[in-house]
Amino acid sequence: MTEPATLPDGIETTILPRAHDVGGFLVQRALPAQEKQMVGPFIFFDQMGPGEFLSGTGLDVRPHPHIGLATVTYLFDGSILHRDSLGTQLPILPGDVNWMTAGRGIAHSERTDTALRGQRNKLFGIQSWVALPKSHEETAPAFVHHEAAALPVLSDGGVALRLIAGQGWGIASPVETHWPLFYADATLNPGAALPMPDQHEERGAYIVQGSVEVGGVTFEAGRMLLFRSNDRLSLRAGPQGARLLLLGGAAMDGPRFIFWNFVSSSRDRIEQAKADWKAGRFGKVAGDDVEFIPLPETRN
Repeated sequence: MTEPATLPDGIETTILPRAHDVGGFLVQRALPAQEKQMVGPFIFFDQMGPGEFLSGTGLDVRPHPHIGLATVTYLFDGSILHRDSLGTQLPILPGDVNWMTAGRGIAHSERTDTALRGQRNKLFGIQSWVALPKSHEETAPAFVHHEAAALPVLSDGGVALRLIAGQGWGIASPVETHWPLFYADATLNPGAALPMPDQHEERGAYIVQGSVEVGGVTFEAGRMLLFRSNDRLSLRAGPQGARLLLLGGAAMDGPRFIFWNFVSSSRDRIEQAKADWKAGRFGKVAGDDVEFIPLPETRN
């Protein structure tokens, strides 16, 4: 993929994701990137698939820990069985919001349910991490599930938008967050235009499918666009339409350090989390407590 030599007014930069293997499945990672660590509080953004597992196989992300963040799993197709050290066991389905707050520490696993492994099964979705503000980095871990039907939807002028979390476009999601943000799933018919919300300081759009035009320049699927603050602009879908994830919020209250699955405003806190995982001081994942991912020796 190549980018235009000159970006149109309003676009700060673009990010081309990098390929990673997660649990035997290839993902495209847009955040964190060399160009930008965070967009609002969003510090991690992976596109999973679209892909298909053969009969007898599936996603196998073994138990692993997190601190200082919330994970947000959002699927377009397929299913993931979530288990965590709080005792949660729940299938994640397309359109639902599954918001896991790690806070001071949680462990979880993400797998294809045994019942689905006897057949071909698809997986397509996004997993993102939202950094917690310093005031909530050590909050109690929690898991909250919101079905797709509970999320507000806008439909106008060839645009269908579901607000996953936060506030934007005059609506608010019931998903509780600890920092001002917006996160939305939008489908645009060919030629339809969608304005970006202008009340948020940092804003981005990830093109999942199709293409969009901004300021006369076309951008294809598989890239993240980051926009300048305060500029009013719209994204117009190309001839095949487009599906976008729109994200951002207030600039975070300081930089964050990242090692593996740990995010914190303190290097010392990350060192403590590393020691805690090696020593087995995180809680066990209910129903999935035999395997685990060992602490890597270097940052991934």
